Amino acid sequence: MESWLTYIMNNFGYIGIAFLMAVENIFPPIPSEVVLTFGGFMTTQSNLSIAGVVISSTAGSVGGAVALYYFGMFQGQKRMEKIVDRWGHLLRVDKEDIHKSNDWFSKYESWAVFICRFVPLMRSIISIPAGMAHMNILLFLALTTVGTLIWNTVLVYLGASVGGSWQTIVGYMDIYSRIMYGILIVVVIILIFLLIRKKKKR
Repeated sequence: MESWLTYIMNNFGYIGIAFLMAVENIFPPIPSEVVLTFGGFMTTQSNLSIAGVVISSTAGSVGGAVALYYFGMFQGQKRMEKIVDRWGHLLRVDKEDIHKSNDWFSKYESWAVFICRFVPLMRSIISIPAGMAHMNILLFLALTTVGTLIWNTVLVYLGASVGGSWQTIVGYMDIYSRIMYGILIVVVIILIFLLIRKKKKR
């Protein structure tokens, strides 16, 4: 992987970094943590600058997020309703639950979009419900850009500061990701439990 990333960054520079981050947002082949920390490391080995890597990676991430936003806006809810029509009875979920979820997101959309930019996996997924809820595109862009810029800046600087030991940062980020996944699983289980209990009371 290191030789592959080196090839892309050496030959395509900032455009290559932006492309990697855009693709990572839509179809995550490799974690953004790897691209960002390695990009930081490359600033010590090439003519790439920290500012350039941060700006290009942020532009790529925001581009990927916008693509998912419009996917959610034009197809997300319709497809979710089709899935619920077919499989919802197994999970005791119906179309009304989808609409309630959209209402909840609309109420807390700003916090959800911003905070999820610091949560592995959710960084990409959160763009879909934002589109489904028809969140104001300018607000979505602002929150996504700010959150992504903070995340990218931290990881690029860490990669640059540790140099050849950039994989150490990736290791720590892997631990962070597992912790966040665990928290998300617990939250989802609690929400499902509350939803089922509420339906039983009805």
